[in-house]
Amino acid sequence: HTAFYSYLCMSVKGFLPHYRAAMNMNVVSMLHNFWEQKQMSQDAGGQTESLLSYESAPSLGPPYVCYITLPGGSCFGNYKVCDTQAEARRDAARVALMNSLANELPCRQISPAFITQSLQQAASDSVSIEDACDSSTSLGTYSLLLHSYIGRTMLEFQEMMTVFQLLHWNGTLKALIERQCSRQSVIAYYSQRGLDEYMRSSMALDWLGREQRAPGRLGEELQVAQRELVLARRRGIELRFYKEKTEILSLALSQAYIHHACDQFGKTEHITHGHHLQGFYKLKKVPNIVLICLI
Repeated sequence: HTAFYSYLCMSVKGFLPHYRAAMNMNVVSMLHNFWEQKQMSQDAGGQTESLLSYESAPSLGPPYVCYITLPGGSCFGNYKVCDTQAEARRDAARVALMNSLANELPCRQISPAFITQSLQQAASDSVSIEDACDSSTSLGTYSLLLHSYIGRTMLEFQEMMTVFQLLHWNGTLKALIERQCSRQSVIAYYSQRGLDEYMRSSMALDWLGREQRAPGRLGEELQVAQRELVLARRRGIELRFYKEKTEILSLALSQAYIHHACDQFGKTEHITHGHHLQGFYKLKKVPNIVLICLI
């Protein structure tokens, strides 16, 4: 583990001019310095503090969990079982730093050779490699996405793929295709847009609607997402897809509770004060959901 970590550091020491001094610093500072140097090399210096986001999962006691979101949106968490929040923060920074360093290796760039290998691996007995030339197929869509990221890193590609993973999981992609939207137009639109609060709120509202049609489904889906997040974190892999799913479902579930409370309160007010207040809560439901989601 130590040898591999040292090898990764040496492979990208160009990003750390004061490499020897950095090795004596704590891992949180090393991660900060890495991204500070990287941002400066891209003429975007001075933004590192706001771009590196640390988030401690709510907990009354150990073990503690910490997540780090890197510039671009990639997310990593602590791999080890940590007895203190500071230890969780350091371990999450270590995982994020190792992935950041590894991402700078030449083998982590999207190249024509990598695309060919990836498409061959993605093809199966039921899917022909020739489908890669047809953008209307799943393999063709994957090929289109890969080619749009030639020369960029796998971490950047994963950041973009997270958006499409969430759209697929939410059923948005299927709905767009059913509306006769071309795969190329969907890719072009969401590749430029990225993941924002409006998209998260929209997905949360979709899941709120599913919960209203099938009570209990939202809670079951959230439990599955939470287990997936824990398992992915223990594997030390990139977590944004799993974490976004969990947060979207948690947001939807909180809205479901608010809806239930409003309904119950509306019934009470109806008995006490008459029909006019019940009508008021009916009119206010949809605006309140949107406002709460956007906050």
